[in-house]
Amino acid sequence: MSELVDRTIAALRTEHDTLVTLLPNLPTESLAAPSGASEWTVAQVLSHLGSGAEIGRAPIGRAAGEDVEPVDNQEVWARWDDSAPLDQAAGFVEHNTRWIETVEALSDEQRATLTVDLGFLPEPVPLVVALGMRLNEVANHSWDVRVALDPSAELHADSADVLVELFRGPLSFILGFSAKPAELTERAAVAVPGAGLVIDDDATIVGGVDEPTATFRGAPEAFIRLLNGRLKDPYAGGATVEGNVTLDDLRRVFPGY
Repeated sequence: MSELVDRTIAALRTEHDTLVTLLPNLPTESLAAPSGASEWTVAQVLSHLGSGAEIGRAPIGRAAGEDVEPVDNQEVWARWDDSAPLDQAAGFVEHNTRWIETVEALSDEQRATLTVDLGFLPEPVPLVVALGMRLNEVANHSWDVRVALDPSAELHADSADVLVELFRGPLSFILGFSAKPAELTERAAVAVPGAGLVIDDDATIVGGVDEPTATFRGAPEAFIRLLNGRLKDPYAGGATVEGNVTLDDLRRVFPGY
């Protein structure tokens, strides 16, 4: 599991560096443009990621033994919401830098043993869960920003590969909240890149399916975007589904959040 933690942190660093490199060259008007998240502008996506980094660094720092001041989530969200777009972008760089430097500084033992109280789950979770949830959020919202500038943008391949593994294991519980399996009228066992997707009473990512009823044809990044409600036209990237379910069927099962 510690190897998966290391890979998750490395993917998070790549996502951070990509956005930090992009933002200084971004025209001011682009911050007000619609993002891949249909209800948010590019600046609002950066605000969401930045406020999440500010709030989310505290429990990880606390778990690592750091003396961390309590964070008032409502105050943080209100402050970010009231900020100008340029300040939201700059704030993202500041706070996400602190977040990624905090997790990169964790020792091998901490990476293997820490549990983190995120505050909104019933009990503390292994570090890999906290990091995996952040990677799923950052990878998809980074795409939201980048696709506003380049309609052919994709998730980073390393992030997608790690997320497929995370959804097969530590993040499998997320699909219990986000998936709508009742949208299908029959069971589906879908072959997907590097894994399998089984939908019956619930939705589960497995290592593979021996007798698939359908096949998802597309890159791992497209599959991760599907799980997060981001494989919609015009951003399907050529992904198709053949068998007893269609791509539109799967879009209804994974409407996003």
